[in-house]
Amino acid sequence: MRQYSPDLTPPWKKPAPVPEVPADPGLVVEEPATGFCGAVIRCEAGTVTLEDRFGKHRVFPLEPRGFLLEGRPVTLVRPAAGRAPARPARTASGSLAVPEARARVARAGRIYVEGRHDAELVEKVWGDDLRVEGVVVEYLSGIDDLPAVVEEFAPGPDARLGVLVDHLVPGSKESRIAESVTSAHALVVGHPFIDVWEAVKPAALGIDGWPRVPRGEDWKTGVCRRLGWEENTGAAWQRILSAVHSYKDLEPALLGCVERLIDHVTVP
Repeated sequence: MRQYSPDLTPPWKKPAPVPEVPADPGLVVEEPATGFCGAVIRCEAGTVTLEDRFGKHRVFPLEPRGFLLEGRPVTLVRPAAGRAPARPARTASGSLAVPEARARVARAGRIYVEGRHDAELVEKVWGDDLRVEGVVVEYLSGIDDLPAVVEEFAPGPDARLGVLVDHLVPGSKESRIAESVTSAHALVVGHPFIDVWEAVKPAALGIDGWPRVPRGEDWKTGVCRRLGWEENTGAAWQRILSAVHSYKDLEPALLGCVERLIDHVTVP
């Protein structure tokens, strides 16, 4: 004869026990009812506050089996008294890091940048975020043929395209090319700098500022010459890139552009 517990619930119908996990700051969990995923930033009596990668905060009750940790149900509990709070880990872009996150399968959407240096800088600062979101960055070697590139890509609701353009200022050749892209599913944004080199703050390189190079002179070679660097633009770029450690080393004009592109490609 099968035995029952005092509450008359058959053992095979009882929910399996789930682990209790301290809601330490930085722990990334998902609230299954809403699908909200974020890192713990605060845990108080009966509630926990999560922050997602866009900086949005949500407060949830601490209920049994109330969250998913790496896809499995857990019960969040308040950290033990006296436990030293840990600061949430951040990526180079300033987003909350997702510990041991696997790269997502690449989306159909893409972000295009003008050249290899642009792509390497975006990868260094936003690479962790892009892998979690499944966003691939490719470079075009210039944007003169951008309208044809966009037409060939054929952006749509499930395959959005974002394009980052250098020196996108009113009246420039770049602005005229950007204006020719009219797809509702393609977003072209740009920074005002002559080259992505200028988007790195001078202080990160220990210089007072980026030198002025007369029109008609190769800008990168002119920069090397005026800074007293070897006139080797490849070596100069590696010097610049190695000085970038996080978003704090970049100008806000570039930061805003890249964040807009990531949002465009990933947010429904």
